[in-house]
Amino acid sequence: MSDRIDFDQVREVIRIAAESDLNELEVESPTLKVRVKKAGADPLPPAAPAATAASADPGAGGGDRLETVTAPMVGTFYRAGSPEALPFVREGDLVDEGQVICVIEAMKLFNEIQAEKGGRIARVLVDNASPVEYGQPLFLLDTTARV
Repeated sequence: MSDRIDFDQVREVIRIAAESDLNELEVESPTLKVRVKKAGADPLPPAAPAATAASADPGAGGGDRLETVTAPMVGTFYRAGSPEALPFVREGDLVDEGQVICVIEAMKLFNEIQAEKGGRIARVLVDNASPVEYGQPLFLLDTTARV
């Protein structure tokens, strides 16, 4: 059994997912498990806690309704499109639904992550250039604040 990742197999899984109407595809073999989820797609489990977490932030004082924006894939989180560019969003920024809020690099592909809802970025939870896991919280979004 080899510990090496067969990137040709991974690319084939991504190609199949991209060419299909599937929102998420998971393939597992004895040596490899790959899950591909299209950005902005609903997760297969109807109410995955990490993807739909909404809570009142006790530190906010106003009981703002905060929702967790989670990573739709495994990769490296970047706050800006390039090292010289300004971050897509900062804490306190108002965002529209569909606005790019970060990018996640996976296998040399940079995937733009868009806000699924409008609101105010209450907190950035991940450092720039940090590795992230599928479902990991990236931002807290106050959906009661409107653009």
